[in-house]
Amino acid sequence: MLTGKQRSYLKSLATELDTTVYIGKAGLTDTVIKEMDDYLAVHEMVKVKIQEGSEITPKDAANQAAAKLGAEYVQAIGRRFVLYRPARVIKIFLPK
Repeated sequence: MLTGKQRSYLKSLATELDTTVYIGKAGLTDTVIKEMDDYLAVHEMVKVKIQEGSEITPKDAANQAAAKLGAEYVQAIGRRFVLYRPARVIKIFLPK
């Protein structure tokens, strides 16, 4: 569980992130989950965009993905959301 200070820190880092995963009309498929899992394993944070035509909301998609991936929800803005999961080799050092 992230503290407020840690979440704020991750939000500040997320502004610099490029969107790397896109959710299309099919929604949160196994392929999308696998792509997020692979990206989180290396980079610890992933920014996801939900394309027009998809019926899933960003918060629902973020919560479902976080539960499946063992990740933490950081934020959702518009049609984008950010997830965080520490990797084996930690790159992002969170404040206490």
